[in-house]
Amino acid sequence: MATTLAAFLTPFMGAAVNVALPRIGGEFRMNAIALGWVATSYILAAAIGLVPLGRLADMRGRKRVFMWGVVVFTLGSIASALAVSTATLIVARVVQGLGGAMMFGTGTAILTSVFPPKERGRVLGINVATVYLGLSLGPTLGGVMTQALGWRSIFWACVPLGAAVVAVTVWKLKGEWFEARGERFDIAGTVLYGVALFCLMYGFTLLPAVSGGVLVGVGLVGLAGFVVLERRIKSPVLDTSLFSGNQVFALSNIAALVNYSATSAVGFLLSLYLQYARGLDVRTTGLVLVAAPAVQAVVSPLAGRLSDRVEPRIVASIGMGLTVAGLVWLAFLTSGTPVGVIVAGLILLGAGFGLFSSPNVNAIMGCVEPRCYGIAAGTVATMRMVGQMFSMGIAMLLLALFVGRVQITPAQNAGLLASMKVAFGIFALLCLGGVLASLARGKMHGMTKGKVEMANGTEK
Repeated sequence: MATTLAAFLTPFMGAAVNVALPRIGGEFRMNAIALGWVATSYILAAAIGLVPLGRLADMRGRKRVFMWGVVVFTLGSIASALAVSTATLIVARVVQGLGGAMMFGTGTAILTSVFPPKERGRVLGINVATVYLGLSLGPTLGGVMTQALGWRSIFWACVPLGAAVVAVTVWKLKGEWFEARGERFDIAGTVLYGVALFCLMYGFTLLPAVSGGVLVGVGLVGLAGFVVLERRIKSPVLDTSLFSGNQVFALSNIAALVNYSATSAVGFLLSLYLQYARGLDVRTTGLVLVAAPAVQAVVSPLAGRLSDRVEPRIVASIGMGLTVAGLVWLAFLTSGTPVGVIVAGLILLGAGFGLFSSPNVNAIMGCVEPRCYGIAAGTVATMRMVGQMFSMGIAMLLLALFVGRVQITPAQNAGLLASMKVAFGIFALLCLGGVLASLARGKMHGMTKGKVEMANGTEK
């Protein structure tokens, strides 16, 4: 129950903030790029923290790190609600992101530790459905709250929810899980990883400027150095052999990275399009955007249960194929496209992502040993966050090219529409490549059984 509540909390916040961005931008007079950083700062902080914090949870206790993550996230929500400028809001969102990383890197690992393999797909499907419930209610409730009470009410609403998660964790979540207890924490690798990922992600948002290219290059060199370092030490923060020696793990994570890169900025771009280009109010915009996550919430538990019987790569690949179709559909939007057509495209996206997500997580968590559950959960969550960052980076780059670093007004509608159409085309091509990675990962069910036998000492 605690992990389920936390799974609802963070996506609800993200979806609600996306709808409120025009109001936030109006109050602080933000340009299009600064507005994107309100969403991006959270994602960047979470992406940097996920792998090290997942490793820390394996060593010090998943319940402990999870609970402190909820506390940090709640404090970040309070700071966001009290923000008085663009800078203070972005700093508060960074705090939220670090708290979110502590939850993301442990919640899935706790579920995987508690439930046996034959029930894992069903449980992970329910957990993913809760994520999509948060995504579904975020635009709707966020739109209503922003219109009636102002955008700060979204952040205040997360405070009692965070307190409830802490209370349930203390009351109901018994025991602790730390199969890597006693191993040494890799401080050097953590610092190198964080700096390299920051340079890569931040540099990407600065493109096509020369400084952006330099930072991306530094980030890539840093990540290469990180891989070399991790292969040479006894207790790495990220066991790179999980990628080099485990095809299911490697390709499932690549598929997740591609899928999130191709879908995460859709809500951000459509929120701007519906409010600026179509003139819809914030509440109506939320009702339109709810279509995708609502379908995801219905489909994902069924997909998770199906992946306990059918190879996850088959279910997930079908889902990615539907996502490609939805993105191509949305790439043909115009300034006069009927709202019903937009909703139909979002339904396609929702069905595709619902079929992809929980089977893919089931494949990742089912192909590693129990001592690696925290790092595996942190890695897949990192793929999600890095994918979201790339997705937002592509959107911000195209906004900079087609709209410019100015405050969005009706005068920029043509540039906004052009940037959105190009973005959806790029996303569709990315997702098509992700289908190939998903299909190539190989079988998981037989591998899962072997891992369970090995963990229990019963392998023949």
